[in-house]
Amino acid sequence: MISTYEELLASGTELLALDARAVRTSIDVVSGVTSGDLDAATPCAGWALRDLLEHMIVQHYGFAAAARGEGDLGLWKPQPLGEDPVGEYRAAAEYALAGFAEPGVLERQFPLPEIRDGIVIPGTLAVSFHFIDYVVHSWDVARTLGWTVAFDDDLVSAALPVAEAVPRGADRERPGASFAPEVSGARTSGLDRILAVLGRSPGWPE
Repeated sequence: MISTYEELLASGTELLALDARAVRTSIDVVSGVTSGDLDAATPCAGWALRDLLEHMIVQHYGFAAAARGEGDLGLWKPQPLGEDPVGEYRAAAEYALAGFAEPGVLERQFPLPEIRDGIVIPGTLAVSFHFIDYVVHSWDVARTLGWTVAFDDDLVSAALPVAEAVPRGADRERPGASFAPEVSGARTSGLDRILAVLGRSPGWPE
């Protein structure tokens, strides 16, 4: 079982498999969204569910573009949802998974133009970013719908060190930060620890 960030980055195809499992969980959760849910508040402060889905969709397309070496910031700009948000989300998720399944993807360099005015990072690191995003966003959508989401222990064990590696400090205080400051309080499970480290209250919407 993977328990350190270094082990995850060195795991190769296992990293891709973990990411795919997180993404497929997100597809399952999003499949329960109805039009009446889109204006509901989410654990992402200031975002309704429609905002969160628009973000999740464009991130899939952005990471897929990065896997091909494309660094156009415009590809990361969220677009308004259409008439079939669930279908749009599924298509975006499958597109990202197909991009990550290409031979040699982990050996590529990924340009991520929306991070720190543009960085280029190894494929393993980029996929780990995508992985933690969809663990957390699966939970975000589930909680918005009043559901719970569960991940296998091996996936949570691999995701926790990714969460803990996310920089803390002033960057988390700025508007539009990817993650809020760490939340204190009880953490009864590995997923709770991931959520709290990344600024979510595991008991939301308490």
